[in-house]
Amino acid sequence: MGCFARGIDSVTNRFGVYLHVPFCAARCDYCAFATWTDRHHVQQAYLDACRADVERHVAAGMPAATSVFVGGGTPSLVNPRELVSLLDAVPRAPGCEVTVECNPDTVTAELVDVYARGGVNRISLGVQSMVDHVLVSLGRTHDPANVRRAVDLVRGAAIPTLNLDVIYGAVGESLDDWRRTLEEVLALDPPHVSAYALTVEPGTPLADDAARHPDDDDQAEKYLATAETLEGAGLAWYEISNWARPGHECRHNQLYWSMGEYQAFGCAGHSHRDGRRFWNVRTPERYIEAVRAGQSTEAAGERLDPEERRLEALQLAVRTRDGVSATSLPVDELDGLVDVDTRQHRAVLTVRGRLLANEVALRLR
Repeated sequence: MGCFARGIDSVTNRFGVYLHVPFCAARCDYCAFATWTDRHHVQQAYLDACRADVERHVAAGMPAATSVFVGGGTPSLVNPRELVSLLDAVPRAPGCEVTVECNPDTVTAELVDVYARGGVNRISLGVQSMVDHVLVSLGRTHDPANVRRAVDLVRGAAIPTLNLDVIYGAVGESLDDWRRTLEEVLALDPPHVSAYALTVEPGTPLADDAARHPDDDDQAEKYLATAETLEGAGLAWYEISNWARPGHECRHNQLYWSMGEYQAFGCAGHSHRDGRRFWNVRTPERYIEAVRAGQSTEAAGERLDPEERRLEALQLAVRTRDGVSATSLPVDELDGLVDVDTRQHRAVLTVRGRLLANEVALRLR
């Protein structure tokens, strides 16, 4: 798979659109997102509401998107033609990155063909693990064989790039299990891998079962194995949990990490415009009702003062390979946690520093 063509280079001109699809066939035990398994009967009404909401924002002067991310939930559960119809309503700049998240079990030749013809140029597959008993521990339902099949179908549709999402730290997952997942993922030659530590979120089945909570030392060991394995295979880290071949970095996520501007559509979607963050009503029914009534879908918002924005920008930047200005950290006190590029005067986390990124962030000034 060749380099993913880029058409947008200026950070200041970037604008993102996020589309939230909240429908799932089953809810994973660790998931705290706004998703539902019993709302499939409102799918069409929901997509219609999203499209109407997009259209009224376009009429009000919303910029053309340089990246679009369709997340969930499981976007690949809804009719692909209806999803592409929604994407058609979003004005897109030349070279716009368009990502759709997919569950491997839902990927078909027809689905990826419709996506490709509709302008989708990036697929993100929720793999999580390639070991059956680990998937069971996570509350996942897909078959690892479907991951291989899904990757082949995405490539067969000539979609330019893809990401594989994996999660480490489930109870019962040995280091050898995790290495097996990494090896099997790399055997698929992905241009991008996102590897996340399992996190306990309040209100989830995982949170309610202390015996299943991940161990910090175990996760640290698996992160080090991840960095060594992925970087050894030519995937460069560019954010603590993300590795990519050159040209395949996720532009939409980079927009988030650089505190760029983006507009979200759909229930519970978060936006950032004109220095203000705001988020939509949480349930699909309330979102549909608000759009139909011509009312705002916003539930609440906040505006950070300049000092809060400056510090948050540093907290995001320190997690990336570009790092922060060396003057933003007491680098002499962080031996082994940051490397300093004396030519660029940038401080960048070492692998050990990535493990302690939250502690390093507390030292930002």
